[in-house]
Amino acid sequence: MLNLSKKILVAIDGSPQSDKAAEEAVRLAAASGKRFKSRVFAILVLPGNRAPSFTDFIPSPPLTERPDWEEKRKRIFYVVEKSAAEADVPLENVVVYGDPAEEIMAFAEQEEISVIVIGSSGAGRVRRTLLGSVSTKVALHARCSVYVVR
Repeated sequence: MLNLSKKILVAIDGSPQSDKAAEEAVRLAAASGKRFKSRVFAILVLPGNRAPSFTDFIPSPPLTERPDWEEKRKRIFYVVEKSAAEADVPLENVVVYGDPAEEIMAFAEQEEISVIVIGSSGAGRVRRTLLGSVSTKVALHARCSVYVVR
């Protein structure tokens, strides 16, 4: 059976590129119409592990447990939350720890995401060639469609 509702995953990090990607993801979801309601998942991947490891001499609490987290969370997710509310699109915010490209692809596979929307890296050609970028890794290795927003 043809399923016209989509699960759309957008990678968020608070940068201007991710804000553009968030707006585009919501626009894609809204385009499916009210009958075939699409859903947007906004994922923020934080570096490191949620729990400190035994090699940490003075473990610091994870970012999500620090006193200023709620303010940071509001700032990072502001654009996607505002866009989704205005377009009446269901939104779920997700925060995970680890390697950004790996976590984005793992979440997409786990939730059976239809399309990943991600901002371009903005890195220069030399840096991107030497180090690679999250958007490049996701575009090359994801098992679903990837929409890179510039």
